[in-house]
Amino acid sequence: MNLRYRTSTYLLVAALLGNSCAKQITADFPVGKPESIIAQEDIDSYAPLLSYLDKEANADFRWGVAVNISDYLGKGVMHRLVNRNFEEIVTANAMKHFSIVQNDGSLNLANVRSLIELAAENNMRLYGHTLVWHAGQNAAYLNGLIAPVNVGGPSWDVVTAIDFETDDNANYLYTDNVEASFTADGQGANGQGRALKVTNSSVRTNDWDVQFFIRLDQPVAVGERYELSMDVRSNAAASYSSQAHRVPYEYIHYDFFGNISTTPTWTTYTREITVSEDMAGAAAIAFNLGLNATTYYFDNIKVSKFNEQGGGGPVGDRGYALTLTNPSVVNPWEAQTAYDFDAVDAGTAFTLSIAAKGSKAGSIGVDLQNSADYSGNSFGNISLSTDYQEYTFTLTSTGLRNRFIVNHGAYDGTVYIDDVRLTVAGGTKNLIANGNFENGMGGWIGWGNGSNRQLSADGEGYGGSGGGVIEKTPEEKEQIISQALETFIAGMMEVTKGHIKAWDVVNEPMSDWPDQYALKTGVGKENMAADEFYWQDYLGKDYAVKAIQYARQYGDPDDKLFINDYGLEGGGDKCKGLIAYVEYVESKGVTVDGIGTQMHIDINTDKDNIVRMYELLAATGKLIKVSELDIGLGNNTQTPNATAEQYAAQAEMYQFVIEKYFEIIPKAQQYGITIWSPLDSPNAEYSFWRRGEPVGLWTENLVRKPAYQAVAEALQKQK
Repeated sequence: MNLRYRTSTYLLVAALLGNSCAKQITADFPVGKPESIIAQEDIDSYAPLLSYLDKEANADFRWGVAVNISDYLGKGVMHRLVNRNFEEIVTANAMKHFSIVQNDGSLNLANVRSLIELAAENNMRLYGHTLVWHAGQNAAYLNGLIAPVNVGGPSWDVVTAIDFETDDNANYLYTDNVEASFTADGQGANGQGRALKVTNSSVRTNDWDVQFFIRLDQPVAVGERYELSMDVRSNAAASYSSQAHRVPYEYIHYDFFGNISTTPTWTTYTREITVSEDMAGAAAIAFNLGLNATTYYFDNIKVSKFNEQGGGGPVGDRGYALTLTNPSVVNPWEAQTAYDFDAVDAGTAFTLSIAAKGSKAGSIGVDLQNSADYSGNSFGNISLSTDYQEYTFTLTSTGLRNRFIVNHGAYDGTVYIDDVRLTVAGGTKNLIANGNFENGMGGWIGWGNGSNRQLSADGEGYGGSGGGVIEKTPEEKEQIISQALETFIAGMMEVTKGHIKAWDVVNEPMSDWPDQYALKTGVGKENMAADEFYWQDYLGKDYAVKAIQYARQYGDPDDKLFINDYGLEGGGDKCKGLIAYVEYVESKGVTVDGIGTQMHIDINTDKDNIVRMYELLAATGKLIKVSELDIGLGNNTQTPNATAEQYAAQAEMYQFVIEKYFEIIPKAQQYGITIWSPLDSPNAEYSFWRRGEPVGLWTENLVRKPAYQAVAEALQKQK
């Protein structure tokens, strides 16, 4: 197509946009069609933007757009506009930390999976945004990981416990249309005691047509935290939901403690919740067993309530601990206490938290092991004092692991351990089923018995000898936050591997002022936003190194990994500062494939500065991406106040930015350009970006603007 437009055309169409609300007057005599109408009709006759790309000559260049995931998944107007005009999409928020990481640390990747499937159906590429940023984070979760520990707690107080060793416990019941009985002694969880078995003979219409209930000793209240733990299995693989009931058969909320999956092998199901308004008042849990014709087994059901203050009260509130006694110093492994759990494969990231003290100062070790060949990994040593302290460790296993070990041979005294919690990355289940020792030691199959291992007296457990807190050390915080970063990136890559081939791994690292060669920091910042968390404040200058290492480890080896920032065209040192940081990161042995420049600019941005930025970026030899291009009218000009001259200037600036990219960035370094706001931004509460500004290529009503024509011209000039 021969593109004919110049500034005069931009002005004509812009004038039409500015007067689109004028009342139409019908004349009784022939009149000529206004020039502005003709100009708009010409723009409307243009082909979709994708048609102006020469993909044979520029196969690696990506023409992209940002879109809300709900707009794309909804398959409406925006879905069609994106598919017709662009070849790569980036979601505004759907892949950011706060959209993925839940308050319990688990990852919700359902929307990302749906997006991957739909994008594949439409032959649409996806760009990953973003893995590490200071905003858009689940800061409450991250800050909770490194929060100070109350010396006296907090603790989990058991409110309901059922082990089915007797049949006269009124806390459980079941519906009349199922068979319920007890197993023989020795057929309970871990081959001990007995369990309750409930048989559903046929598949029912609704899952709630067969229900098994547990009564709670007290109703739950809004904001309280509870944990359900129980040993479960079924003759055939099954899955069942849980409901909240005020009393049995008085339903108030469908999802209470989640969905439970079972197999013929005993497993321990653990789920923590925070009580919402629609759960409040519940004093019974219903398990809906109607959709599977099988026999279900239940044992060791326990519901615990979180006590923020812990054992600040009477000594008796502290419960039990495990004591380990060693009379003389020997090799560390010559006095061991072990707990076996279901085997976990190599390459798994584990987190251990444990409370411990000793009869004197000293040191013990904590390890993971394979019980078959005794290979293992060490969490490290615990430096004991005579007061309880809480310790947190992480490691990634190098082989199959199924045993937790405490080595205390080098400590001649008595060790107290309590609240042992062992979890895997992305999970909340405690692999140590009886880590608080409130239900004993579990015999040889649990923590074992013997003269050197005993249950403490009631009140000697971890739980509070007074107030005060213990701050985690910088080293502990670094280890914990590093693990959290690895868990997030590993989870993202597990789902997106093979589908997303390029990522903003690190977003907006550089400071704005006064030193644009320095990293941003939250240190000393007041009134931090709820989603702000500065990874670099805990991981140091190498935080980008870690992020890239994890992305390489868990992603595909040929993924393109970018560091992205804004304001590089500002004329200061920020572009040079970012380039220097990329050089530093690569000096640590990792590869940065590309640099992204956001370019949230306006019609008054200095064009010479844009050129200088492109020249600096081109000189790096890296892939260069204009990652978030949108152009406003300056001075926060709102759509109702926009003039024809401003719209014309906007079109010229879009064309300048794109043409200079193709002119200055060598072809081999041209990753692509992404339009960040395809439509003008609405002046509405839900508008999160440049609210009310006419920054797009289309109006809010999907009318093409002069900027659309300018972009088409610029794309056609791609060499």
